[in-house]
Amino acid sequence: MTQLLRRVWESVSSGWNSSDSTSNSLYNLDYSPVHGTLSDQIIICSSSTGAFDRLPLDIFMQILKLLGPKEAARLTCVCKSWKFMVSDNMLWIFFLQNQQDPWDSIFFAETNLRSGFPLRTYPRQMQSFMHIYGERAKVPGAIIVDGMRTILPNPSFQLSSSSSSSSSSSSSCFLQSSYKGDEISRNLVTLSLHCTLGFVIFLQQFIAGVSLLITFTNISFIWMRVKSSMHPVIISIPISHYDDTGADKAFRRQLKEAIYSALFGMKVPSVCAVSQATLALFSARRTSGILVNIGFHQTSVVPILHGKVMHKVGVVSMGVGGLKLTEYLKEQLRLRNLHVSSLYTVRSLKENLCYVAFDYENELKKENTKASYKVASEGLFTLEKERFQTGEILFQPHIAGLINAMGLHQAVANCIERCHAAKMRTDHTWFKTVVLAGGTACLPGLQERLEKEVHDLLPPSISNGIRVITSPYGADSAWYGAKLLSNLSTFPNSWCITEETQSKSKRSLIW
Repeated sequence: MTQLLRRVWESVSSGWNSSDSTSNSLYNLDYSPVHGTLSDQIIICSSSTGAFDRLPLDIFMQILKLLGPKEAARLTCVCKSWKFMVSDNMLWIFFLQNQQDPWDSIFFAETNLRSGFPLRTYPRQMQSFMHIYGERAKVPGAIIVDGMRTILPNPSFQLSSSSSSSSSSSSSCFLQSSYKGDEISRNLVTLSLHCTLGFVIFLQQFIAGVSLLITFTNISFIWMRVKSSMHPVIISIPISHYDDTGADKAFRRQLKEAIYSALFGMKVPSVCAVSQATLALFSARRTSGILVNIGFHQTSVVPILHGKVMHKVGVVSMGVGGLKLTEYLKEQLRLRNLHVSSLYTVRSLKENLCYVAFDYENELKKENTKASYKVASEGLFTLEKERFQTGEILFQPHIAGLINAMGLHQAVANCIERCHAAKMRTDHTWFKTVVLAGGTACLPGLQERLEKEVHDLLPPSISNGIRVITSPYGADSAWYGAKLLSNLSTFPNSWCITEETQSKSKRSLIW
């Protein structure tokens, strides 16, 4: 302890405390420290603690930060004054800020998603961050089943490193384990099962996907040596059958029953099934807005209000996805006699060289748009106008031979007009944030181009205030949204359904 105090005094003398002012003002959080100002205060303990009886508060706070969360929590037993100081919100915010997950994502989740579904639509009082931190430490490791990929004839398998904390889309089907985002619970393992589950149009085909789910989830349990009865499951539901017709409602009901039957048959303790679109929206730290998911085969424009997909407004789909862009680029390379051995190579070129032009016609007039990229084991490739022509397919599908397909800007404008016409009684601006998700959504320039095109298509009375943002996680947006839920201090109680409560609960899957 003497060495620790010496380190603290040395740090203070060199101006270490100058960083506190920035952390106190971070995000302008709506709360006040429990004890008031941190400057020029003295801790006077109600019991003798030796040299700590009279200690400047700013020094004491630095000691707590060096000790870490576990030791800081133990200090609550020393004396009343220390318990009072250790309970300070700013201290526990400091600990949360230094977790593996981004601080703003943790703050968003704990203030917007704690109540479960349906989400609260009114402001709620901020709870103690010390309490939130302690509750997050108790959350069990969850299984994340991400069924966003389309089924392939011969899926491949890959086991990723157990120390990984992010998702990957390098193979069509693989098992992945990752530690929970919080350092406080690194002993709790989060499993991520990415697999081509076959969530397709007909329920009969989906049942085959459920069989795959059972098989591969069982494999993951055996591989990680965990018991299925110990871990709740979060499953992301691919975007399909979102209309408000009787047939679509019946399909969603059958799908829900199939999911519950399959997972509870594995004796999992609880299940949380959430729309892929909703999870992707959560990853962008939003609960309401329009989620544009640029998928493998198609793009879906999904209106979401307070975490609920608005079926009555309707989902707008266009038959252009990431695969179409990759195939177009491959054809352009072939016409230039550039040999590529696989679509993976073409996709690498697309992700590293392609972009979306803000003004397509002006971009065509530029004399030099060349750029090069070296693909491992393939060599150096140089692209020219293909760099921006590939992304232009999203706005002009006829370039790739899709004559009757609408452009991305038209699909988004169509959805916004429907949302505006619906005249919801809540906030009338809920649909004015458009979130891009999916690997292709990360193309440079797409965000700015889409925002410009949408503003040009819609009248000012509707377009005013509309902005387009991009989920920071690209193709893994749904996975990270599920990860936010799995680390919530109230998980799994607020979001999951157990086998016992399944028949009694009035809550349904978030479609």
